[in-house]
Amino acid sequence: MPIHILSDEVASQIAAGEVVERPASVVKELAENALDAGASQITIHIVEAGRRLIEIADNGTGISPGEMELAVARHATSKLNSAEDLFHIQTLGFRGEALASIASVSHFTLVSRAQDGEVGARLVVEGGRPLPVERVGVPVGTVVRVENLFYNVPARLKFLKRDLTERQQIDALVTRYALAYPQTRFHLFQDDRAVLQTSGRGDRREVMAGLYGPEIARQMLEVNFADEGINVSGFISPVALTRSNRKEITLFINGRWVQDSALSAALLQAYHTLLMVGRYPIAALFIQLPAEDVDVNVHPAKAEVRFRNPDKIFSAVQRAARRAARH
Repeated sequence: MPIHILSDEVASQIAAGEVVERPASVVKELAENALDAGASQITIHIVEAGRRLIEIADNGTGISPGEMELAVARHATSKLNSAEDLFHIQTLGFRGEALASIASVSHFTLVSRAQDGEVGARLVVEGGRPLPVERVGVPVGTVVRVENLFYNVPARLKFLKRDLTERQQIDALVTRYALAYPQTRFHLFQDDRAVLQTSGRGDRREVMAGLYGPEIARQMLEVNFADEGINVSGFISPVALTRSNRKEITLFINGRWVQDSALSAALLQAYHTLLMVGRYPIAALFIQLPAEDVDVNVHPAKAEVRFRNPDKIFSAVQRAARRAARH
């Protein structure tokens, strides 16, 4: 086969494979966009574990009609201008790939009205091709509807797990973000059944009570630690309250959920000799550090990060957790 340039359609589907792995990936990207837009309320409707419908509505700053088509174009973003900005990222999104990737593998509808706009707009994208933008009367904010996910990539559909597993992935994801952003009201519905509703009052322990029940929330130990520009806050469980796996260890770096085995190991080291073999704590830790000390541009899904001084971060997490666990 001779060398040739891929069509936009194929290129978009390849990019989507990196960003949109499963329905929970779509929920993550859209929820992060809503948070970046300053939303104080995010409502998520899921039908058939996200295969049939994922709809996320927010009351954030919205998108003007003139920017609707640009919003679903690849590499279009309002969050950075130059390569240098990659090392000072203050937002959750920055690649400009999420909406284009999602729209390339679904029946996609974007409805939005900017805060200063008199009227909103609707954009429908079919198979990655945007139709003409329509003006519509809608409230300020954004609604994204993602229908029939992977309808044009049947091989990807086959790789999805059973509905229960996909629903659990979405529930766990939204739960993490509700903990990280307690000042935002999250409402999650699965097949019209309310799964999660938070008040948005900014009380993390209240959110935990909704997730684990009031008794576990009451037992959780508060973490509050600051040293050399690193802040570690959140909750960890006492030694008597454990799980059989690491699934309930949640870590956020500068408001971004990350999966980092070294950070998890630092947390476990704080419990050294206190936990039985094969037992793990429940933890929700939120680590703040200067943006230039962490590289978030490691993987398209943005779940991995690199630290400029990893030992310093791991030490801070370990000391923060040890201080809370041994009080």
